[in-house]
Amino acid sequence: MPGSFDGAEIEGWALPAELRELRNTVRRFMTDHVRPAEEKLDFDAYTFPPEVLEGLRAKARALGLWCVQSPAEHGGAGLSLLGQVIVAEEAAKCRMGAYIPAGGAFGFDPPNVIFKGTPDQIARYALPTIEQGEKTFVAISEPSGGSDPARAIRTRAVLKGDRYVVNGTKVWITGAGQSRWGVLFARTGEGRGREGITSFIVEIDRSGLTLSPIPVIRSYSPYELHFEDYEIPVENRLGAEGEGFAFAEDWLVHQRVPYSATTIGTAQAALDIALDWVRQRETFGRKLADHQAIQWMLADSEVDLRAARLLVYQAAWRAERGEDIKLEASVCKLFATEAANRVVDRCVQILGGMGVASELPLERWFRETRIKRIGEGPSEIHRLVIARDLIRHGSRESL
Repeated sequence: MPGSFDGAEIEGWALPAELRELRNTVRRFMTDHVRPAEEKLDFDAYTFPPEVLEGLRAKARALGLWCVQSPAEHGGAGLSLLGQVIVAEEAAKCRMGAYIPAGGAFGFDPPNVIFKGTPDQIARYALPTIEQGEKTFVAISEPSGGSDPARAIRTRAVLKGDRYVVNGTKVWITGAGQSRWGVLFARTGEGRGREGITSFIVEIDRSGLTLSPIPVIRSYSPYELHFEDYEIPVENRLGAEGEGFAFAEDWLVHQRVPYSATTIGTAQAALDIALDWVRQRETFGRKLADHQAIQWMLADSEVDLRAARLLVYQAAWRAERGEDIKLEASVCKLFATEAANRVVDRCVQILGGMGVASELPLERWFRETRIKRIGEGPSEIHRLVIARDLIRHGSRESL
């Protein structure tokens, strides 16, 4: 598998040569193509003009940087989880990179649960999506709560003949307004627990579904999805009834690792800007870099990023060994998102007024990185997951 490695190949935590080359390839692509094209856009843009995006995507495909999470047999790059986090970190180093990695130049992967579907479902939904690099969405969270889906999901899907009729509301659904289809998690059983949740493929252009953007502190708005007697053919059910929670958990655990890597990439880019600034800026007759207060902020930021990166790499490494990484995914998601917030906040402070000016991307990254502490499970939920594991099993060796 591209980007995979055996733990025995690591010497002193150095990445294998093929992964270092992958990182360098993505870095060059971002430097040579994505960031120059992005400079011509509005400071809060989250899309390239179609003709620009098409050109970037052609270059990315030629390098093999296409739908990196999707299996190679279905048209993706088929990178291992460690390969995915390396791409995610580098692809986040642009204005829109926190939520639109590389500006969409590498395409958008469908949710991994689609590959648990039937050959017909994969052929009808996954393959065209990978070929076009289109957006999809995953609809889990509801107004009743998003952090406890096993009990909070109230959207219901009732089987009537050869169709399920869906009623309910989903909120905070990223990408729904830019997608043709997505994966919905709804309740089919009578109970309130995880065993009554089922997953479905839903199409946007069917009657009975209303999408409403939710204004937030970023320009890339999530959506509210309201289902009213929305019909889903039985053949669009993913898996059997009651398997939905396991599918959702699998998607969430996997996604938290590259999600964490994007926050590291954004924070690293912010730190690089701050370093350039302090080397040039003078205050009180001295370079800003010569002031101890600034040096300490820079040092703390470097430590935060190194620790976060190693936690993310460790989670990916354990996944490649076939281990259950639910705990590791929570650890790296908690630390990386919190650390990235600290780093970006320090960088804004170091630049002062320029830190909050739209001329630079710091103020955008400040807003978008703040959301990362909530998305994919808020920090408090991950602390709960870690604490429960610690109480149940005791402290574990991390290596």
